[in-house]
Amino acid sequence: MVLQRIFRAVIMGPPGSGKGTVSARITKSFGLTHLSSGDILRANINAKTELGLLMKSCIDQGQLVPDDVMSRLILSDLRALGQSSWLLDGFPRTVSQAEALDDTYSVDTVINLNVPFQTIKQRLTSRWTHLPSGRVYNIDFNPPKVPGLDDVTGEPLTQRDDDTPETVTRRLKSYETQTEPVLEYYRSKGVLETFSGTETNKIWPHVEAFLHRRLTSVNQKVA
Repeated sequence: MVLQRIFRAVIMGPPGSGKGTVSARITKSFGLTHLSSGDILRANINAKTELGLLMKSCIDQGQLVPDDVMSRLILSDLRALGQSSWLLDGFPRTVSQAEALDDTYSVDTVINLNVPFQTIKQRLTSRWTHLPSGRVYNIDFNPPKVPGLDDVTGEPLTQRDDDTPETVTRRLKSYETQTEPVLEYYRSKGVLETFSGTETNKIWPHVEAFLHRRLTSVNQKVA
């Protein structure tokens, strides 16, 4: 689908909700540029930029990266994209980050993946990661071609410490507490669209149909 007007979207969902998979499908089907806050964070920490060093010290001390630092980082990457359509993943996580984004850009839609916590717990505990790239595999529905090895580099996969059942429960609770106000913020603006289910492959057709409708109406307005 060729976009005639800039379209900007945010995707939200707890860790393990299939957000990465859905994001990849959106960028492939609709040509949006995918920006992941995790990737941007990693790139800045690896490049030892001023913000990267600041964030690394927060993370090393077990603190959350301050809202203004996170907002500066993401907005700087968005500005570098210029006049293009994008899908933002992992940001905003707080209302103040959402406000900072709104001050600069108009968000057309917010896609919220609503997956039961029980399903996510099951998913995450069978999740293995290639740490250098951030590529994630799931033994149940997205296994590596060779067990225990990354498809691209052949390097070993590891299970993150935070994919243990106790930590997963804690992370999900913390996600809920932190992002509920953000969902409410976007709900009140009339741009929130929630998709519920337990399987990414069953949720995806609904997301795809919704975006087709949204983007068709966007293109018709331009025409």
